[in-house]
Amino acid sequence: MNWYLQSGKESDVVISTRIRLARNIEGVLFVDKYSEEEAIEVANRIKEAVSHIGYDLKPVMLRDLDDITKISLVENHIISPEFANSNKNSTGMIVINEEENICIMVNEEDHLRIQILTAGLELQNSLALGSEIDKKLDDILGFAFSDKYGFLTSCPTNAGTALRASVMVHLPALTLTGNIRKVLESVNSFDMNIRGVYGEGTKAYGNIYQISNKQTLGISEEETVKNLQMITERIIEQERLARKILLKNSLELEDKVYRAYGLLTNCKRISSEECNNLLSDVKLGTDLGIIKELTYLKVNKLETYTKPANLQKYLGKTMDMSERDIARADIIKQIVSE
Repeated sequence: MNWYLQSGKESDVVISTRIRLARNIEGVLFVDKYSEEEAIEVANRIKEAVSHIGYDLKPVMLRDLDDITKISLVENHIISPEFANSNKNSTGMIVINEEENICIMVNEEDHLRIQILTAGLELQNSLALGSEIDKKLDDILGFAFSDKYGFLTSCPTNAGTALRASVMVHLPALTLTGNIRKVLESVNSFDMNIRGVYGEGTKAYGNIYQISNKQTLGISEEETVKNLQMITERIIEQERLARKILLKNSLELEDKVYRAYGLLTNCKRISSEECNNLLSDVKLGTDLGIIKELTYLKVNKLETYTKPANLQKYLGKTMDMSERDIARADIIKQIVSE
């Protein structure tokens, strides 16, 4: 099963974990400085290298993917929106396994961006796997490294460990109790980034936030992950406390989540935005054991296959917005009745 359909540790609050390591090959110009021929050479070198390290990794050129597939990879947090929409599609490449929990973006902002994606809270294990792959590729390719500045990256703010560790958290109860701003301000004070669902410059749809480290220089990978783990555990504690407060007025909460469930499962058409908002309440009700008609797997399927590109991939056809809104309502009924 793909990683985004699974449940993991603390999955009632933490939807997913991502570890991303930016790397560049020593002696080769950065992506924004080299020619198309040099970009193709880098892609070929990386393709050859990954063939020797295992993990069932397969290279795929972006130019060989249709637009809907590229957007679906964004929706599943496997590639960045910038990479999917960039003018580098002729030289851009991903190296990915069947489960899609390992994905290396090639010729994005850096030569390689090694990503490990996991359901739930799995920072230490994800870092261990990412570091293992990083070491094997470094032995073959040789990454640009400075004793003073650490790993050298296209953007100076990523130098040092060049690690971005992030967690995606679902915080509906903190929103409903009016405490979300206070918690997010607290996270900011710990020098962490708080972003929307798809990273910088995006909105927090369905009460979902992405929290990641800011500092990469002068701190180790282990310290970065330890700090993010500590902050995430505090957020989990605060969200669960807010849920307990909501449960004190159980009738009001049950009415809210079942109204969302009723709308979601009986509508004839529904937009992506409305679906996200309703799913936030439905997931909350399922996590708290109020909605017994759904399982974690069904909720994950609903969250995945109601997204615009994933919906079209699931049905195997291209649709306009109006057609998608009708098809989305049908898919919801199909998944719920499975």
